Amino acid sequence: MKEYLAPIAKKIPHVHEAHGHQRIDNYHWMTQRDAPEVIDYLNQENDYYEKMSAHTKQLKDDLFEEIKSRINEDDESVPYFWNGYWYYTKMKKGESYPFYYRKKESLSNEEELLFNVNEMALGHDFYQLTGMSVSPDNNMISYGVDIVGRRQYTIYVKDLLTQEVMPQSLELTTGGAVWDADNKTLFFVRKDEQTLRANQIFKYKLGAQPESATIVYQEDDEIYNCYVYKSKSREYIMIKSSSTLTDEVRFIRQISQIVSLK
Repeated sequence: MKEYLAPIAKKIPHVHEAHGHQRIDNYHWMTQRDAPEVIDYLNQENDYYEKMSAHTKQLKDDLFEEIKSRINEDDESVPYFWNGYWYYTKMKKGESYPFYYRKKESLSNEEELLFNVNEMALGHDFYQLTGMSVSPDNNMISYGVDIVGRRQYTIYVKDLLTQEVMPQSLELTTGGAVWDADNKTLFFVRKDEQTLRANQIFKYKLGAQPESATIVYQEDDEIYNCYVYKSKSREYIMIKSSSTLTDEVRFIRQISQIVSLK
């Protein structure tokens, strides 16, 4: 096997100061993910890997085909009933992503396609759909999409009556959202741009500009992440802050009773 020289990352000392101590980080420059020099170095690393592992290509292909042969490519999840509809997921042979469906009231009724993720993923190197949430009147659905691979989800809303996706979107979120009983208001969690910690909960009115979303709660303690969800009774919107050892929960009964919790 031919040997290739591995790329060597340059060292640029950077001093971190904390608690009266200094720590030297020679590779802090790599935290600038979009910087041309960082991208260039990563491309060198990837090229080195491809060259050094080229002799294993056939083995990798064989392993992939063997693993795939042990998986049922035509598969369907167990349906679950929610608010008048049966929801389920299908995987189809030759496709990489799932199909999401629902049927109204009875499993013998005609199925309704919610999402064909294979079509949605066209043109993307990475695509993940998560956090699907149907409005109480069953007419709208919110969902999160990540096309980067860093769990930085953008929330979209689809009208299930017209199949149109609303032009407004909410960026840098956890992907999930909670509908208020008015079918027009979404509660969602936004992440810190640098740390990606889930630290802010917003409410947003459908059709408004994304920047009009207003903050409901902010978690300033860096050891906590925050979440929003509905109670099992569907009467309350729950706001939860969680750390390794401690949970703290607040709740809102309905939109008209919201008071800023900052």
